[in-house]
Amino acid sequence: MYSLIQKLLFTLDAELSHDLTLNGLKLTQHNAFKSLYAQSIADKPVQQFGLHFKNPVGLAAGLDKNAECIDAFAAMGFGFIEVGTVTPLPQLGNDKPRLFRLPDAQAIINRMGFNNKGVDYLVEQVKAAEYDGVLGINIGKNKVTEEKDALNDYLICLRKVYNHASYVTVNISSPNTPGLRNLQYGEALNELLAGLKAEQAKLAQQYGKYVPILVKIAPDLSAEEITSIADSFISAEIDGVIATNTTLDRSKIEGLRYAKEAGGLSGSPLTDASQTVFESLHKALDGAMPVIGVGGIDSAESAKARINAGASLIQVYSAMIYQGPQLIKNIVDEL
Repeated sequence: MYSLIQKLLFTLDAELSHDLTLNGLKLTQHNAFKSLYAQSIADKPVQQFGLHFKNPVGLAAGLDKNAECIDAFAAMGFGFIEVGTVTPLPQLGNDKPRLFRLPDAQAIINRMGFNNKGVDYLVEQVKAAEYDGVLGINIGKNKVTEEKDALNDYLICLRKVYNHASYVTVNISSPNTPGLRNLQYGEALNELLAGLKAEQAKLAQQYGKYVPILVKIAPDLSAEEITSIADSFISAEIDGVIATNTTLDRSKIEGLRYAKEAGGLSGSPLTDASQTVFESLHKALDGAMPVIGVGGIDSAESAKARINAGASLIQVYSAMIYQGPQLIKNIVDEL
């Protein structure tokens, strides 16, 4: 069934088919039509961050930016779901076209630019969802917010999502918001982490519960940068890391249509680079905090490689666009 639907969708513009798919999931997630994608997946529980995950395969942020299809993705059997990236104010994102498929490489290039309906809308969607599993909420800054004021945007989002999230992910690694990746380095990173941790302590007292804060990093980091970032995470006592976001590197897709489009590359071409960064980061952290593996995980084999490198949890996105929900089951069954 998925292969037929995919063939039809792939005849359309990439973003149009993306929107149609999400609309379809939204319309069917609470009625009998969800049987078209629902599947039974064996429990393979994982305990991490003080949370119980039904299985180690999660949905990466970026697919359900506005948290409108949480129950649909739950029906597919994900062990956890991450929604967003969400910003304080709604924003349209970058100009279209901004999403490109590269089927020959099982890859996607996007320069969406945190297009979303804003944090207040997302919170209402989360409150309306029936899902009772682990839900991550990924937060970012608005494009118009200057780099020096970025912390304030993250704090606005953190305060609004804290009581509705199982964990919160701080996205400082998207290549599609100008200046965002600068927050991964040096004093800018340290100030951001310190501000977030101080607010987390206040919110934990206010709500009587501790919600972990994770940070998502880029794959385009040198060994020295990874070491420096790891030191900052350890010093700030961040709860965990998600490695990695999309890449700017095009070496694996040279000559393919759309290869020269600006934006972040995801999918199978990212497997090796993301694995390398994951391994380096895991070594630099030396067990100080868990690292969730994401980026180019397109099979049970690549999932096992990330887990063997130290990930207790992984996430998928682009590969599911090409393979469908069956990918979740294939991975869980083999782990």
